[in-house]
Amino acid sequence: MIQQNTHASRLGNNALLVVSGLLILDSLHFVFARLLLPHLAPGVSAMYVMGVGSVEVGLFGLIRGRLRWRGLRDHLGFFLALGLLVSVSTTINYEAVAWIDPGTASVLAKTSVLFGLGFGRVWLQEKLRPTQIGGALVAMLGVFVISFQPGDYFRLGSLLILASAWMYALHAAIVKRYGSGLEFTEFFFFRLLVTTSFLFLFALGRRTLVWPTATTWPLLILVGTVDIVISRTLYYVALRQLKLSIHAVVLTLSPAVAVLWSLLLFDVVPTPQQLVGGGAVIAGVSTVTLQSRR
Repeated sequence: MIQQNTHASRLGNNALLVVSGLLILDSLHFVFARLLLPHLAPGVSAMYVMGVGSVEVGLFGLIRGRLRWRGLRDHLGFFLALGLLVSVSTTINYEAVAWIDPGTASVLAKTSVLFGLGFGRVWLQEKLRPTQIGGALVAMLGVFVISFQPGDYFRLGSLLILASAWMYALHAAIVKRYGSGLEFTEFFFFRLLVTTSFLFLFALGRRTLVWPTATTWPLLILVGTVDIVISRTLYYVALRQLKLSIHAVVLTLSPAVAVLWSLLLFDVVPTPQQLVGGGAVIAGVSTVTLQSRR
């Protein structure tokens, strides 16, 4: 019993470290998309960023001897579904920042929590305690408080983000149901490779495919490394360790972290509204995660 408790404690501590790192990087996703906007068409920049991630993970897998092309063949339908969902979702995110600011986009993207809870409960048959459901509602209320600005919710950019959030939540549910048993490096590489292939076809079909300038490449490599390789590695590791529903709720902390980024990088002091909303998010997520560990 003592050994089991110790093992469970270690797993909990590992999950906490993974989630903490994920939250720090996940909050930068739309900031990176906005940074790339002046340099390339949104879909093209998404393709190159995903391509950088594919090359880096592919090289790691080859060096470590963890890639078998048979894995792609045996699970082709699985990877095609993921690639299509993620490629469309990523393209939408990169397009949306031309219409709304990264902060609002980051907050609206957290509607994926509702979709994640739905997929977890209905499709994966995950159960939450009443206190966890209450915590999830408090967290979502906090997101609403942070982001509420009259007139923002029916802009084109906002609607695009909502559609993207649904697709990314569906992709997470598919990974949780069918991908948890796959070797991680192999799974991650093929997910990135197929997603990049879809993005390439989109750019080709829209005739927006161009070669980046020498000054754009360093930014693409930075974003591909941080926002794809590191951030998504943490995302999928956390997804394997947590229930889909809890994983979704924990990510509602991203907007609160984004507020801290604004304070540190741009010296923007949080408003009372953001402080109240952030407090609600933290309280709600804490309720869900503490009940889960119990």
